[in-house]
Amino acid sequence: MSRAYLALGANLGDPVATVQAAFAALAALPGSQLLATSKLYRTAPVGITEQPEFVNAAALLDTPLAPEALLDALLAIEAQFGRIRAERNGPRTLDLDLLLYDDQVLNTPRLTLPHPRLHLRAFVLYPLADLDPDLRLPGRGTLAAWLPAVANQGICRL
Repeated sequence: MSRAYLALGANLGDPVATVQAAFAALAALPGSQLLATSKLYRTAPVGITEQPEFVNAAALLDTPLAPEALLDALLAIEAQFGRIRAERNGPRTLDLDLLLYDDQVLNTPRLTLPHPRLHLRAFVLYPLADLDPDLRLPGRGTLAAWLPAVANQGICRL
């Protein structure tokens, strides 16, 4: 079994209900166990700012799936929730990102681990801190060390 940290986000429809339902979908992944979920956070959009605010969260999963197989499973869950990839940073029914997979560092055409921007985004770091405030980010140090750099990004715990 491997330990994976995931980011969840939604800003279309009922994003709170969507994120909560996505937690259940993650728990149902074959052979996997959902170990923990973060609080929910309301956050400002990044990139395209003329869209609804997001609801974001994080999850900790034990899984037998290899990183790219887990990515495929996450994309399938997004599709179940009606995700359409129309534009980068655009509105979405559900976004699932694989942030960390054990301490693995990986760079393939489909997947980069750790997620290349996780340390720059409050909507990722604050939910991760709920799961493990002492978490180490491979190649980047501690999660706690990055929190002050994103404190001004407009995040509110629901």
